[in-house]
Amino acid sequence: MDHLAVSRELVSFVAKSPSPFHVVASIRQMLDDAGFAYLPEGDEWPVVPGGSYYTVRNGSSLVAFKVGELLDNYHFQMSASHTDSPTYKVKAVPTLEGPDDYVRLNVEGYGGMMDYTWFDRPLTLAGRVLVEEDGGVRSRLLFIDRDLLVIPSLAIHMNREVNDGYAFNRQVDLCPLFSAGALTAEGFTKLLANELGVQPEQVLSFDLTLVNRQAGSVWGAAQEFVSSPKLDDLQCDFASLKGFLESSNPHDVSVCAFFDTEEVGSGSKQGALSTFLDDTLTRINAALGKGEQDYLRALAGSLMLSCDNAHAVHPNHPEAADPQNRPKLNGGVVIKEHAGQLYTTDAFGRAAFLAVCRAAGVPTQVFANRSDKRGGSTLGRLSTQHVSVHCVDIGLPQLAMHSSYETAGSKDTAWGIAALRAFFDADLKIEGFERVLIA
Repeated sequence: MDHLAVSRELVSFVAKSPSPFHVVASIRQMLDDAGFAYLPEGDEWPVVPGGSYYTVRNGSSLVAFKVGELLDNYHFQMSASHTDSPTYKVKAVPTLEGPDDYVRLNVEGYGGMMDYTWFDRPLTLAGRVLVEEDGGVRSRLLFIDRDLLVIPSLAIHMNREVNDGYAFNRQVDLCPLFSAGALTAEGFTKLLANELGVQPEQVLSFDLTLVNRQAGSVWGAAQEFVSSPKLDDLQCDFASLKGFLESSNPHDVSVCAFFDTEEVGSGSKQGALSTFLDDTLTRINAALGKGEQDYLRALAGSLMLSCDNAHAVHPNHPEAADPQNRPKLNGGVVIKEHAGQLYTTDAFGRAAFLAVCRAAGVPTQVFANRSDKRGGSTLGRLSTQHVSVHCVDIGLPQLAMHSSYETAGSKDTAWGIAALRAFFDADLKIEGFERVLIA
């Protein structure tokens, strides 16, 4: 696999996916091209062995699945990643007038972003707009594909403390500049209407967030790096989808899930903590003519990979990493562990995944936080509160997580695809908590 070509394809995928709604649209296009059938949640599901399907919730979360033709050991092999990234969301009353003739946007933080990385760079808006038309209300995707906004820094002459640990105030410092007098506050709604080809009074509401316009790239004297907005977690979205699409397994139901709102706790109708995954698996089970006992037995033999990027050891701050459990860029897929179960990996799941990767020749690494630091968490421990299955938290190593522009190794996306393909290809037969047979 040409890892540089894969990294460039990743950069293209990110560029086409500036919001969770666009991520799902990009994934849907790839699934449609591969012959998957869309099953709306409000319709009956004609699921049959050998079929490939997907369903969508809220336009920002998606679950795709392939039903094997030889379900002699019926179970699920699943991956889960997330479609959202830390950014700033435009408020319902979106503009701030003044001082003088300035018009600014009124935004609030979404997730744990690094504020300083959003200053002095071209920004735009993406998301969805709800429009009144055809006797009802319709959701429309919006991506204004041009430089539209900037959050200007205050000059060092006016803020001498800026290099001494200055704390930014998001209501004061993080307001994007929209106009210097050419537009009024109403100009924002007119902009949305013009972009969508409707009248301003038709615009009813929106879910819009800031987007960093800086283009992604593969770079370095030896092309070792890839940098882009939203690598957390679109890199895992891309790798898991590609591995899923390239795999074939007649003995299971392969499931590839993409959840929204992970960066704000997943406590939404479309998040990993919602019933979306359980609803989908239950409906698959019923459509195949199986009962509750079959479903519970299937879960007991199932395994999920929770895919969310991991921290690589930092070149300027190696002391921030654990002395031993410290992944490096271009070192392969990372298995993440935490004694307090912020990551769900245990010895059983780790061994099963390691065996799959070793058979496929995929290198693996391990991440754990320093014992005196509390790190983040991810999807696995949330999804498994509704769907009790064996779970392994994995990711791809990166630097500057939650920056508006992140960096990873140019080889690791290809390793991620290979690992997910091998996982979905493997015929896993899990016997309780004691044994896994891999064919």
